[in-house]
Amino acid sequence: MITEMLHKISNVTMKSEQVTEDIVLLQFTIVNACLVGSKDGFVLVDTGMENSADFILKEVAERFGRNTKPKAIILTHGHFDHVGSVINLANHWNIPVYAHQLELPYLTGKKDYPQGDSTVDGGLVSEMSSAFPHKALNLGDKIHSLPQDGTVPGMPEWTWIHTPGHTEGHISLFRDRDRTVIAADAFCTLKQESLFSVLSQEEQISGPPKYLTTDWKAAEQSVKKIAELKPALAIVSHGLPMKGEKLREHLLMLVNDFKEIAVPEQGRFVK
Repeated sequence: MITEMLHKISNVTMKSEQVTEDIVLLQFTIVNACLVGSKDGFVLVDTGMENSADFILKEVAERFGRNTKPKAIILTHGHFDHVGSVINLANHWNIPVYAHQLELPYLTGKKDYPQGDSTVDGGLVSEMSSAFPHKALNLGDKIHSLPQDGTVPGMPEWTWIHTPGHTEGHISLFRDRDRTVIAADAFCTLKQESLFSVLSQEEQISGPPKYLTTDWKAAEQSVKKIAELKPALAIVSHGLPMKGEKLREHLLMLVNDFKEIAVPEQGRFVK
């Protein structure tokens, strides 16, 4: 029932937005993914929900041409809303998948994420997430560790940055040329625990989704690390992109008041 409800929400609201000349935001309301690059070469960053594959395939065909495929799939981490379509798409395109080495146990069937914490903030999305299965995937020989030198396969201008807290191996992606950061779940621009906020996309700076974040000290340091990059544009997995002075002010607020804004007062993962 929970799975069906999340899929129905994303099915009704799937859409895409050209954020920059070479970044397409794929919006599934519950979560976002990205196509980054051009017809000369592009990658898919995260894969959305389990029912997202057909929409992603349609967007790739329309934007880059029929019978085209990404050079790779880059996973920011392995939570269910980011890897829902990864097996389907990786097999369909026969392409490699990359993630941080600390995420590999969760993507090779060796380790399960802890079940979500439904007690934080009393939000309906928290309750739905806690009921969703968090069993490890097994991508077999499709999954590879990201290069240790910070480069990103298929994304020559980008570097990956280890931004743990939400998960052990969570990464963000950064391009110095235009100071764009794909922050994934390091922070949100809406209150992800609230179904109203998710459906309305009501803008509100927040930390990582509370119901799945297991290390709040690391999460705080990751937000500081991103703020120190002085990004001009942030693309997040939950919420709309934020840029310019608004982004600077909101990130500063989040850094200065992280515990008050981001950390729940109580819950299984709060330390």
